[in-house]
Parts: sequence; structure tokens; C-alpha cells
Amino acid sequence: MLRKTCREFAEEELKPIAAKIDKEHLFPKEQIRKMGELGLMAMEVPEEMGGTGLDYLAYAIGMEEISRCCASTGVIMSVHNSLYLGALLKFGNKEQKEKYIVPYTKGDRLGCFALSEPGNGSDAGAASTRATLGDSGYVINGTKAWITNGYESEVAIVFATTDKSKKNRGISAFIVPKPIKGLSLGKKEDKLGIRGSSTCSLIFEDCVVPKESLLGEPGLGFKIAMMILDAGRIGIASQALGIAQASLDCAVEYASKRMAFGNSILKLQAIQVCHFFIIAFNN
Repeated sequence: MLRKTCREFAEEELKPIAAKIDKEHLFPKEQIRKMGELGLMAMEVPEEMGGTGLDYLAYAIGMEEISRCCASTGVIMSVHNSLYLGALLKFGNKEQKEKYIVPYTKGDRLGCFALSEPGNGSDAGAASTRATLGDSGYVINGTKAWITNGYESEVAIVFATTDKSKKNRGISAFIVPKPIKGLSLGKKEDKLGIRGSSTCSLIFEDCVVPKESLLGEPGLGFKIAMMILDAGRIGIASQALGIAQASLDCAVEYASKRMAFGNSILKLQAIQVCHFFIIAFNN
């Protein structure tokens, strides 16, 4: 039932405009909102918090079907569900969950996950972004790179070094609302196939966030990042599966219509052998 619902939505709402979304760098705002109405933008969030309360298998199915018709929409869905909401679900306190999960379950508000940096990729233990505790809260300085949903999101989970001497155990995670003084956005990065999802740098220059913005305990950031990225890989794998299935569908359709030597090329032995092994592998 879930797969059928997701497939019908994707075929009707996403497939007809997927090429336009990618070519023109269009954020699918209305489609994301409709996905929120279907419960696809908070799939693991408990029902009492406004989510759907489903498991990882359901999430993987939803990701696969959405990505099959629009990779841009798939990556937006993935980051919001698994990285943003997932981090808050597992490590947020009651007040943080009420403020940063409940209003973000309907598809009209998005979050992002800011871990990578220009010099260290996803190596959280080498974070050069610093967060220094002062009288007014934590002062964040540094740059996060390649942040999905960077432009459209209203809040970011940000990882920064709070104690360099402790290495991995000196990384902490923060909830940073957007916009906020001291935070600016870099240019939108050009990509291949997922241009409808914005990717940009988050640049922190003496950005002050209250002490209550700390997600989990001080020094827990590396553990949070590793746990959440493990869950996030399920979404990305499902996205890749959906894209691969769409590619196969297109190839089979083309092979059935392309004529050569008096027949469709689907009748050629080389194509039939490939098709046979694909079917056998899937079964």
C-alpha cells in the first residue's frame, strides 16, 4: 500500500516536471508540501509528534519510489528525514523536540545537517569550525560545505569543535536556527541530476547561539554524527536504487521501440542476455 501510494504520487506529481526541476534549478516547494501531507517528510517521527511513526523499511520504500521519478526531491526528503529529524529524535531533549521537530513534519519547513568542511569532507573528528562558550552562549566560527537544503532550511544541525585537546571527544553538535546574525550562505553549487536541491556553504562569523542550542552532551558530536550518518546511508542507498530502476525502465522502453534489422533491438541476443541477467538478479 505504501509503495503504491508513493509510486502514484511520484508518477503524477514529480515525473512530469523532474527534468524541468533539474534543468532550471527549481526547488519543488509545492510537491514537498504535498509529500508532507502524505506523511513522507516525517516518516520515523512518532504520530504524537505529528509524524507517521513508520520504520526504516517503510522509509526505504518511500525514498526509492520518490527518487525513481525525481532524484532532487529524493535527496531533499532524505536529508530532512534521516539527518535532521533523525538527529533530533535520537538526541534532542523534550523542549528541543517540541520546538524543532513538531513544526517540521508537514513539508512546509525544512532542516539541514552541517558536518562537512572544505578541508576534511565528512571527517567530523577534524572539524575546524569552532564553538567557544561565552557569557551569551556559544560563539561559532568556521565554514561548513556542501550542505543539502542549505538555502531552503530554517534550522541546521551544526558540528563544531568545543575542545580541540580531546580530538573526537571534543566535537559538539548545535541546533542553529536560520536566519541568524553571523551566519551567511555561500553560492549554490552546480550538480548533476539533483539541481532542484540546493547545496551551499554555511559561513559562521561570530555567530552566537544560546547554551540551550547544544544537542546532547558537550563532546557528543562525533558520536551523533556517526550514528546519524549510518542511518542516512539507508536513505541514500534507497535513492540510488530508485534512480537505477528508473534508468532500467528507460533503457527497456527504448530497446523495445528502437528498430534495427527489422525488429526492435530488444530482440537482439546481446540485449536479451543483459535483460535476462537483470531479471534473474532482481529475483
